[in-house]
Amino acid sequence: MTLYDRFLLACAPPLGHWAVRLLALTLKLRIVDEHHAHPFWKRGAAVIYAIWHGRVVMLPALYGRKRAISVMASRSRDGELVARFVKRFGFGTVRGSTTRGGSEALRKLARLLRQGHEVAVIPDGPLGPRGVVQPGVIALARLTGAPIVPLAFSAHPGWRLRSWDEFLIPKPFARSVVCFGLPLAVPPGADRAAQEALRKELERALAQLTWRADELVRGA
Repeated sequence: MTLYDRFLLACAPPLGHWAVRLLALTLKLRIVDEHHAHPFWKRGAAVIYAIWHGRVVMLPALYGRKRAISVMASRSRDGELVARFVKRFGFGTVRGSTTRGGSEALRKLARLLRQGHEVAVIPDGPLGPRGVVQPGVIALARLTGAPIVPLAFSAHPGWRLRSWDEFLIPKPFARSVVCFGLPLAVPPGADRAAQEALRKELERALAQLTWRADELVRGA
């Protein structure tokens, strides 16, 4: 690990934590259709949240420490940055990705879900393609019986980075919204064709939910 890497890992997570927390305090937040998740919260049941990579930055500040949520972070340096960042909001992490350690990470997430925990999955991460659901989240739901709750975040005005995921950062005092979608169940006996159909269904649901969130903040 280079000196630059050590400096980045030491400084970026705490600075990012306070920047995001302070930014969150300025946002005019609206939560839409939270009742889709309420039944699971009331029972203390396991839930898999799915949100696009480019819309995650504010979620730790908005939901950190309110619920015991674990997220997957890759084994790269960027994954280490993510792990240290979300830990400051009370999130747990499981290390792995679709490219490195995916099977092991999937087993760990499954174990957490069977224990009644909640997990958050970024189905088009860590490298895209943007807006394309990878099959891991469907496999996780099939293994555990936990429902997938689509989640979307939007803010206006905001900055869109020129990255593969068009990463969204709200501007201070922006209008913002968190939208919950209808839960998606994956039967334990779902074959490959059924899993692919559900993967496409989740992809459509996330696209529509994100579009709705964008429209809500623009029209608010």
